[in-house]
Amino acid sequence: MERRTLMKSAALVAMTVAMKSQTTVAQPNTDLNQAGEKSMLDAQALADRYVAVWNERDEGSRRTAIAALWVPEGQHYVQAQEVRGHDALEKRIRGSHEKNVRDNGNRFRAARNARRLHDVITFHWEMLPADSETVSVRGLEFLVITDDGRILADYQFFPA
Repeated sequence: MERRTLMKSAALVAMTVAMKSQTTVAQPNTDLNQAGEKSMLDAQALADRYVAVWNERDEGSRRTAIAALWVPEGQHYVQAQEVRGHDALEKRIRGSHEKNVRDNGNRFRAARNARRLHDVITFHWEMLPADSETVSVRGLEFLVITDDGRILADYQFFPA
């Protein structure tokens, strides 16, 4: 396939995904795990757990949640930042929490549009004041996950 055709195909797929994100409701996805058994991973439940980590005030609970969500060498990419591993993830998330939640009185929530395709989950998240429903910032998460639903790589885009 020549490069121009490949690029057009990739652009078409990206546009289709973007358009579907406006109307698709999260559905549990049934896949086969490594043992060939059906496993259920609800994309929206994972999105909600992911966002809860960024709101978590207790450092011990936050570290436990990070270990449950990401593989030990899990990666997170946002703008020019790249972090790898639970300790670096904890430092990144703590910094965001301190700035956005603790100091500025905001909270994060997952939009109700999480979806899964094979080993990828996408969803939008929103940052808003703790006492308001007015969205200040909206971002897009693109998660690559393992068969058991843990995050291998996390690509964060904002504003979305």
